[in-house]
Amino acid sequence: MQNPPPAVAALALAPSIEKVVSPWRTFAIACVAVFLVSIDSTVLYAAFPALRAAFPSASAADLSWVLNAYTVVFAALLVPAGRLADLRGRKRMFLVGTGTFLAASLACGLAGTVEALVIARMVQAIGAALLLPASLAIVLAAFPVTRRAVVVAMWGAVSGLAAAIGPSLGSQLVEHFGWEWAFFVNLPIGGVALWRAARSLGESKNPENGAPLDLVGVVLVVIGVGAIALGLVHSEAAGWGSPSVLGSLAGGLAAIALFVVWARRVKSPAIDLSLFENRTYRYINVATLTFGIGFAMMFFSFFQFMTGIWHYSVAKAGLAAAPGPLFVVPTSIVCGRIAARAGHKTLLVLGALVFGGGALWLASVPGTEPNFLGAWFPGMVMTGIGTGMVMPSLSGAAVAKLPPARFGIGSAVNQAVRQVGSVLGVALAVVLVGRAPTLGAFHSVFLWQLGFALATALLCLPVDTRPR
Repeated sequence: MQNPPPAVAALALAPSIEKVVSPWRTFAIACVAVFLVSIDSTVLYAAFPALRAAFPSASAADLSWVLNAYTVVFAALLVPAGRLADLRGRKRMFLVGTGTFLAASLACGLAGTVEALVIARMVQAIGAALLLPASLAIVLAAFPVTRRAVVVAMWGAVSGLAAAIGPSLGSQLVEHFGWEWAFFVNLPIGGVALWRAARSLGESKNPENGAPLDLVGVVLVVIGVGAIALGLVHSEAAGWGSPSVLGSLAGGLAAIALFVVWARRVKSPAIDLSLFENRTYRYINVATLTFGIGFAMMFFSFFQFMTGIWHYSVAKAGLAAAPGPLFVVPTSIVCGRIAARAGHKTLLVLGALVFGGGALWLASVPGTEPNFLGAWFPGMVMTGIGTGMVMPSLSGAAVAKLPPARFGIGSAVNQAVRQVGSVLGVALAVVLVGRAPTLGAFHSVFLWQLGFALATALLCLPVDTRPR
């Protein structure tokens, strides 16, 4: 469901210093690690009901940080981590990132408190941010320029497949072995990838694209997005007018404002704001934010609805959530070919409307009595097809009108914006569902999802990426 990790084109231009004998071996090694990171981004949606049962004293707002802490840190580090890999070496950052991700996965599974789990998830996000841009750069450096477009497409398919099967796989692991195995499953597979990478991968750098880590910018983004999410998730219990909620929201907005000032003064900020001077890029990124919010609300609420309203087991809920994601990959492939000839606007607008139609169906049709084929399946098909039309098109349109030298950084910023949308979407879903999920609460979630889908469609109307 996710698109290829960022920093594609700029990294693709960088020559490799060393290459392994077989480019496809490089691809396989790097893809294993990326598969784990991509699957980890959706597997916890399935594990969330099990986490609520494992930590009964924790509120849904507290547990939401198991998802949001990871996403906030990942979003803030994604851009500077790509530059760091260029500067310090892609293989080195890949190994450090993979090792960090695996160590944090072990810590997540062993966590005895929600606080320990959240901290381990933040460390896991650091590892993911380090390995993703580095791994793609390694793969692209191993192939000739004429094959790189094919490699990027295959990379996107691997990532999309991982995200698609994440909920189903995660639900089976959680049901039969416990929530801890949503993390422990990473260890044997990732360990083999780490060992093979250390033995086989060649090192490469591109100091011209590299830059030191913008630590001040990263901290401001983490504080800003995190504080806004904190204010949202606690508004349900404390009320919108409470000092803690208002203080969190105000503090988050102030941190974002400080980051804007900071980013205009430094040479290589965590997020390059000059990209937004491009009109198409500006609209596409706001649309990415709105769609990211709606998409996260949908995915988060699926499992809560199945287990809370229809009383499905976690494993059965995972299977029920699978049809929608399975439509994403084939739809993405077809739409990618159409966008190459006709541009992205039509796909984006129609896709957002189809996605919104699925949300309207889910808000109107499913009731308290389980009826998967008649009441649930049509909504899943529509949201899956809509996601396949919109997500890859947003990524492609974001960089379509940028100069080639800014393609990589433009893609990275767009992915970071999507992660911010995910944080806000989960926070809003937690507020709407509340402590005691009801059918009416879920209908409200899906109607909000419809609103964000319509906003995405409107924001994409000014977009023009037609080939000249």
